[in-house]
Amino acid sequence: MSSRTSGSLTPMPRVFTDISMSLDGFVAGPDQTLDDPLGKGGMQLHEWAFRLAIWRGQHGLEGGETGPESARVEETLAATGAVVMGRRMFSGGQGPWEDDLNADGWWGDDPPFHVPVFVVTHEPRALLEKLGGTTFAFVTGGVADAVEQARAAAGDRDVSIAGGGSLVQQCLALGLLDELQVHVAPVLLGGGVSLFAGVAPGKLEVVETIAAPHATYIHYRVLR
Repeated sequence: MSSRTSGSLTPMPRVFTDISMSLDGFVAGPDQTLDDPLGKGGMQLHEWAFRLAIWRGQHGLEGGETGPESARVEETLAATGAVVMGRRMFSGGQGPWEDDLNADGWWGDDPPFHVPVFVVTHEPRALLEKLGGTTFAFVTGGVADAVEQARAAAGDRDVSIAGGGSLVQQCLALGLLDELQVHVAPVLLGGGVSLFAGVAPGKLEVVETIAAPHATYIHYRVLR
């Protein structure tokens, strides 16, 4: 039975995160900057994805590896109808938009999302429309409001909590997150942005694991 079902064969939309993490629990390294948004060593966390055919195809590149990892990523993308992310994940900035050196975001004119994206921010801004069906809506009402809007936009598809770590923590604390898909890279960063810092005690159920050379994929369901 699919992880998107709940007691029946009818798919149930879920709120989930799919995120890469170091073995010591960090989703970005120390000393993040605009030139190095993932911090020192942080790019290593995503080397497993850079090799995959599905990731390369999304970014206009040819080739890449297929197999269980690529199939799982493709399935996740197909099921996703909306995305929620934090301001720093969108641009790396903070404060008024006119002072943000990367106010248009990281992904250029054709971002890889192709669904509505809801950015949690304190700074209001008009809807930003991009090519390929990606839109960025800037939500100033908090995380729960952003997830509610994303659910409405996604319909019968899933909502992805893209990050960063603080946003995932807030979703866990508010009981908004149904599942976590964690790609554990065989890397020790020694510091940076912790995925689970300050998270209250809780219990998860393992749904699936995939052992691969460049990361171990673990799919958890959050137990209420």
